[in-house]
Amino acid sequence: MKTTALIMAGGRGERFWPKSRMNLPKQFLSLTEDSRTMIQLTVERISPLVAIEDVFVATNESYRQLVRKQLPDLPEENILCEPVGRNTAPCIGLGAAHVQKKYGDAVMVVLPSDHLIKNNSLFAQTLKDAVSLAEQDENLVTIGITPEHPETGYGYIKFDSGKKAGGAFRVERFVEKPDLEKAKEYVDSGEYLWNSGMFIWKASTILARIKEFSCETHSGLMKIKDAIGSGDYEKILFETFSAFTSESIDYAVMEKATKPSAKSGAVFTFPGAFGWDDVGSWLALERLKRTDESGSVIEGNVVTVDSSENIIQGGKKLIAAVGLKDMVIVDTDDAILICQKQSAGKIKGVLEKLKNAARTEYL
Repeated sequence: MKTTALIMAGGRGERFWPKSRMNLPKQFLSLTEDSRTMIQLTVERISPLVAIEDVFVATNESYRQLVRKQLPDLPEENILCEPVGRNTAPCIGLGAAHVQKKYGDAVMVVLPSDHLIKNNSLFAQTLKDAVSLAEQDENLVTIGITPEHPETGYGYIKFDSGKKAGGAFRVERFVEKPDLEKAKEYVDSGEYLWNSGMFIWKASTILARIKEFSCETHSGLMKIKDAIGSGDYEKILFETFSAFTSESIDYAVMEKATKPSAKSGAVFTFPGAFGWDDVGSWLALERLKRTDESGSVIEGNVVTVDSSENIIQGGKKLIAAVGLKDMVIVDTDDAILICQKQSAGKIKGVLEKLKNAARTEYL
């Protein structure tokens, strides 16, 4: 069976402001030392399993030209532009409808566009095993990440260590982001994985599950599928997709599929230990790039005195840092970010104030 991929690339990457903007979000930025962008790296690392002509990118119309520029070999018809944001369940359903229309049926590897992987060969082998399991019956397969520490920013996957299928475990349930105490319990138990948002299944399988849990959404997706390639496609896509409930795939399908009342198939997870990083904020640069003798990550026209453990992203103008520690400084043509590392998660608050003040030129 053919293996395809759906790369989800519609996000804003707000925590990487001021470099990540409405017209150039995080997935289209280069944050590593090889100059390739995150979406380019995502497509490259799956190339041993998925040919470029079988890759679909779900994004929005604003980013169509960015996708075309950064992935010039991607077929134009494989750029799926959502008319409005409706979270991951409708996004994945739209991708499945296009896969079915084009191939009849195929395995879908569903991936975010803004994560990084250190061990690409191990990742490719894990995907290969997951594809093999997804081809069997009506299995839903996800890749979880072996926790390195108690983390409150991720959802978790509880698996049954006594029920295995090759290298995968049967999923008992998906759980929401925990508090620190609960996260410690999860990690200590050895039976939880971080939920990475990576999924593998046949297009027919996920569409059947969407139908099982939301007939209305499935009906809309079939209406869109029937219109693909016709002159009415854009009109039907806008009217139908806009009416969908905004739901994550975890809530809409995965959590319900693990219940005893679910009609068919099983949910499995492969533990991933291939150096996954969700690149959630500027602090990720300390994990992705080499630090200097002061423990800092510095790029651009920067001079430091008595400063250490900072993240400084400079441009053409000189940045002089004196007596600073644990700071994030990012310079762009029209904005400068200065914050303590511990406050890096609050950058979205800046964007909210800019929105409220109608200062959209900085968004």
